[in-house]
Amino acid sequence: MTTHEKKVLVIGHKNPDTDSICSAVCYAYLKQQLTGYKHVARCCGEISAETQYVLDRFGVEAPDYIEYVGTQIKDIEIREMPGVKSSMSLKQAWNRMRADHAVTLCVTTDEGMLEGLITVGDIAKTTLELSSSGIMAEAKTPYVNIIDTLDGVLIEGDIEGKCYSEGKVLIAAANPDLMEDYIKAGDLVILGNRYESQLCAIEMGAACLIVCEGAKVSMTIRHMAHEHGCIIIQSKHDAFTVARLINLSMPIGHFMTTENLITFKTDEYVDSVREIMAKRRNRDFPVLDHKGIYRGTVSRRNLMGMCRKQVILVDHNERDQAVDGVEEAEILEIIDHHRIGGINTLGPVYFRNQPLGCTSTIIYQLYTEKGIEIPKQLAGLMCSAILSDTLAFHSPTCTDTDREACNALAAIAEVDCTELSEKMFAAGSRIVEKTAEEIFFQDYKKFKIGEITIGVSQVNSMSTGELNSVEEKISDYLKDAIQKLDLDMMFFMLTSIPEESSKILYAGKNADEVLSEAFGVKATEGFCVVPRLVSRKKQLIPGLSAVLQN
Repeated sequence: MTTHEKKVLVIGHKNPDTDSICSAVCYAYLKQQLTGYKHVARCCGEISAETQYVLDRFGVEAPDYIEYVGTQIKDIEIREMPGVKSSMSLKQAWNRMRADHAVTLCVTTDEGMLEGLITVGDIAKTTLELSSSGIMAEAKTPYVNIIDTLDGVLIEGDIEGKCYSEGKVLIAAANPDLMEDYIKAGDLVILGNRYESQLCAIEMGAACLIVCEGAKVSMTIRHMAHEHGCIIIQSKHDAFTVARLINLSMPIGHFMTTENLITFKTDEYVDSVREIMAKRRNRDFPVLDHKGIYRGTVSRRNLMGMCRKQVILVDHNERDQAVDGVEEAEILEIIDHHRIGGINTLGPVYFRNQPLGCTSTIIYQLYTEKGIEIPKQLAGLMCSAILSDTLAFHSPTCTDTDREACNALAAIAEVDCTELSEKMFAAGSRIVEKTAEEIFFQDYKKFKIGEITIGVSQVNSMSTGELNSVEEKISDYLKDAIQKLDLDMMFFMLTSIPEESSKILYAGKNADEVLSEAFGVKATEGFCVVPRLVSRKKQLIPGLSAVLQN
């Protein structure tokens, strides 16, 4: 069976912001230092320009993208049965199956590509149903297979790379006079120690003689065989046993199944594989890697003992914001600073949720609590994440704990918070060249409040002109997007960091009334301006929730 290195995926939310990505990277490193097990950061959305600037500045590679965390074939135990060659005899295949307690062998090329399958049933059918005396020639049976199957010894002839490929198999039980009537050129003749019979078979053009019971072959017969190109094999078995065994020397390539093979790739998901298996009676199914190379087999039993992907969620705890397939994964931990949402776990998990401005602040606390030294580049990531989530300390979500953590991290990373935040926000605000859809989804989250489903996106900028350009693109987009996304209401926050206020664009039935009641402003013609509102998490969502829940 394959052995899998234990690997835990650390993942932020969809449409990830800087905190989501940096938290995943930094927490994965911390967990690996603490446990010794491999923890890797992943992202389930496009990385923003702001986040990419931060990653590039501190020399950290972006996490690989992951779309779905359902269990894949590569997550379960694959039976690593080596592939066999098509020239293998039926007898060798049977012995291999008995030794390995297998019912299926996969036939592969020298390069590892799958050619076909041979099963116990195929071998049984072959031995029980064969009636043609010419089947061995039809199967192009290698002479080495014949010798191996009959426990034989080569007495005369050159068999290197040669196959028995013409004639029929027969037993020379009659006297030489009668043998002349039924032995034809190219036949394989099973006989005993009778000199006359051996000589007659050679003169009639037999391709091969099988001399039974270990009978000696005279020099004269060997000389005649050499002159006629006849191969002589000596077997210790009697004629009955030889006749019974010889068909088992045929190559499995002649009997293997080659068409309509059901194979699975290592990256296929178990939920779809299970459906296919349920409709087929196959015991084993070949597994191929992404290059089509054979890797082993899986059966229904393997699915019963499968291990789910293990994940840690950071910077979110709501199902709608989590990576697809999270319900099929085993959630080990959740580290977050948002409100507690609705996400189900298979069992108890470590859940750390604090009312702070940034998840990276919590992760910084964990580093200090565990006594793990923070690498300079990771300190830079966490510092950037705190500045991003707190809008450089302008957000009402920002706490003294966030400020203290950010300053401590800045010292480790040897950066100036003001300079870093200015360049980071400038890099992230280059959005005028993007489409309305790209702008909307770069920081989008979906919320369920009672029976109402809302979508909220936000853009932060130091430039009023840039926010005006974004507004022109987004205004018309919201009307179409609300229907495509199946939302009741949709809000887009255009947040000015210097002015510490937001202009909110909206769409949906009663969205204007909800905004007006929640923030005491007049919402009309698709927008409203709310002074001192900069936080989606701590200001906008709580305000909307209070109205919608009533």
